[in-house]
Amino acid sequence: MGLWAKFSAWERKQTKRLTNSFGKDISTAAGRRAARFHVHWIDHGILRYPWTNFDKIADGVYRSNQPGHARLQRMKDMGIRTILNLRGEDEFAHYLFEKESCDALGLDMIDISLHARKARRGERYLEVIEALRSAPRPMLIHCKSGADRAGFAAVLYKLAVEGAPISEARKQLGLRYLHIRWSKTGILDHILDLYEARNAQSPIAIEDWFRTEYRRKEAQRSFDALPIWKR
Repeated sequence: MGLWAKFSAWERKQTKRLTNSFGKDISTAAGRRAARFHVHWIDHGILRYPWTNFDKIADGVYRSNQPGHARLQRMKDMGIRTILNLRGEDEFAHYLFEKESCDALGLDMIDISLHARKARRGERYLEVIEALRSAPRPMLIHCKSGADRAGFAAVLYKLAVEGAPISEARKQLGLRYLHIRWSKTGILDHILDLYEARNAQSPIAIEDWFRTEYRRKEAQRSFDALPIWKR
């Protein structure tokens, strides 16, 4: 490893150590101030004031990026009952404030951790589908930016709940929502490519495929082997 690469790795490590050193306490006035800073500048919440990536997936089902309290209040006012948080339970401020707001507003909050840049086990995707089927509606699905994980969940909703063709479902995962398939987030498209190819051989429900045939390591390995121009 060259000197510049070593310096870059050291800098990334120190930056991560700094950003992970605060933003975990909202129980005191000082802690809340630091947590607000963490949400706005470390979690890029400042960008989510003018841009929400909000859209309707189906009647009573919506998607967006990470909502703050004011937006959760608007969601409550429009009748939304459930927040499906695809960032999972976390110790940092974005989660702590969201949980606090949902509790105060009487919104049900479901936490499921998905990755935008890595394949997860089939059981995790089945957990998402079960939540999409059973959670009280209207519901809001969100991740951090509303582009990748929320888009993939929207695809799963279209496939598993609505029974939509995959060509229609895949529209939920595109540039319209700032999803970029030729980056590492293309793993989500690749999983759908694998399912589409298998389904073309003989029809199989997405849930059955995740349950019986999908293999996380194989999906990740075949994606990593693809050149960028083939993703």
